[in-house]
Amino acid sequence: MLQRAVEKEINQYLQDRNNKILFIWGPRRSGKTTLLKKISAEHNVPVFNFDLLSDRVFFVPKKEILAKLVKEQNLILIDEVQNYPESTIPLKILHDEFNVKVIATGSSELRKKSQNFDTLTGRFNEIYCLPLNIEEIIINQSPKEYEKNAFVQNISGQIQIFGSYPEVFTLKKDDTVKTDILENIVDTFVVKDIVNIYQLKNARLAKDILTKIALQTGSEVSFREIANSLETNVTTVTNYIEIFVKNYILISLPSFKINSRRAISEHKKLFFYDLGIRNTLVKDFRSLDLRPDKGGVFENFIVSEIEKIRKIHNLKMNLYFYREYSGKEVDLVLEDYKKNYFCLEIKIKNKKVRKVFPLPHRFDSISLENFLEILDIIKQFASI
Repeated sequence: MLQRAVEKEINQYLQDRNNKILFIWGPRRSGKTTLLKKISAEHNVPVFNFDLLSDRVFFVPKKEILAKLVKEQNLILIDEVQNYPESTIPLKILHDEFNVKVIATGSSELRKKSQNFDTLTGRFNEIYCLPLNIEEIIINQSPKEYEKNAFVQNISGQIQIFGSYPEVFTLKKDDTVKTDILENIVDTFVVKDIVNIYQLKNARLAKDILTKIALQTGSEVSFREIANSLETNVTTVTNYIEIFVKNYILISLPSFKINSRRAISEHKKLFFYDLGIRNTLVKDFRSLDLRPDKGGVFENFIVSEIEKIRKIHNLKMNLYFYREYSGKEVDLVLEDYKKNYFCLEIKIKNKKVRKVFPLPHRFDSISLENFLEILDIIKQFASI
């Protein structure tokens, strides 16, 4: 079983006296259920799955019913909590009235769906279980030091083609099975599941919007152009994209704005948490040296790795891109909560790039050769 980065925080939660609810967010098939099963086996407690109506009946806002639940165990595990947003009130009662720990996983943050989520203010912590990042892979594979550079180059290439969903990554060689699994994830969970949860009207439109975004990886995305090409309206496209961002399918990168007329862009850049999903949408699993889009794919790889470590390590920073009227741009601007700036140019091969960001900042070029080193620097930059 793969060791996940979030396990350290889960174990700390189980050992200390903190009885706040612990939410674990992440997309479907990212390993959340596997984590709960592991905890279930270690502590001999059941997992309540809110996909099932039969499991939801134990979580109603009645103290006497919840008391029976708590009498049997002091640790409650819930899977797919987003499917039962009404559970917010029972979870509040469990926290306020009973000395019980609750770990709940979800593929969509409950606060986005439940009008009562504010009642949990101050009563929960949240962590993230996302597709594997390079740090987790290295920990699990433990390459010898003299093999590490070659190992990282090989693994980063695999991630850029097939992504890093655990069940896909752990398959050794069978590329056909990998593509079948990814197609299933896209059709069943990325599209159908989200369409059902949010009661969207058009699954085909949802997939077409994602495909349009996938074809523009690394470029600014105009919601209006997508709407016009799909013969729909901008509001619909915006709503669908926001849902994909909330459900850990897309990463939204806004344009950095300063009080300067040089900065321009009302568009966003959109990247995928997992490149296997992106490549499934564009139906291209060729090796990177054959790909005309390899620059955008590598940029997506770096942005997703940084976003993963931001969430996993709770780094206090925001991510932007920057572009001027003249066309000069910065691929990635990291802003910590003290308004310090770290600018990154993302290039497959390391090359000298001229600084253009107008505020005081640190600057680096991140490439295949040095990205692990830069990721470590970013963790230090944004740690408080």
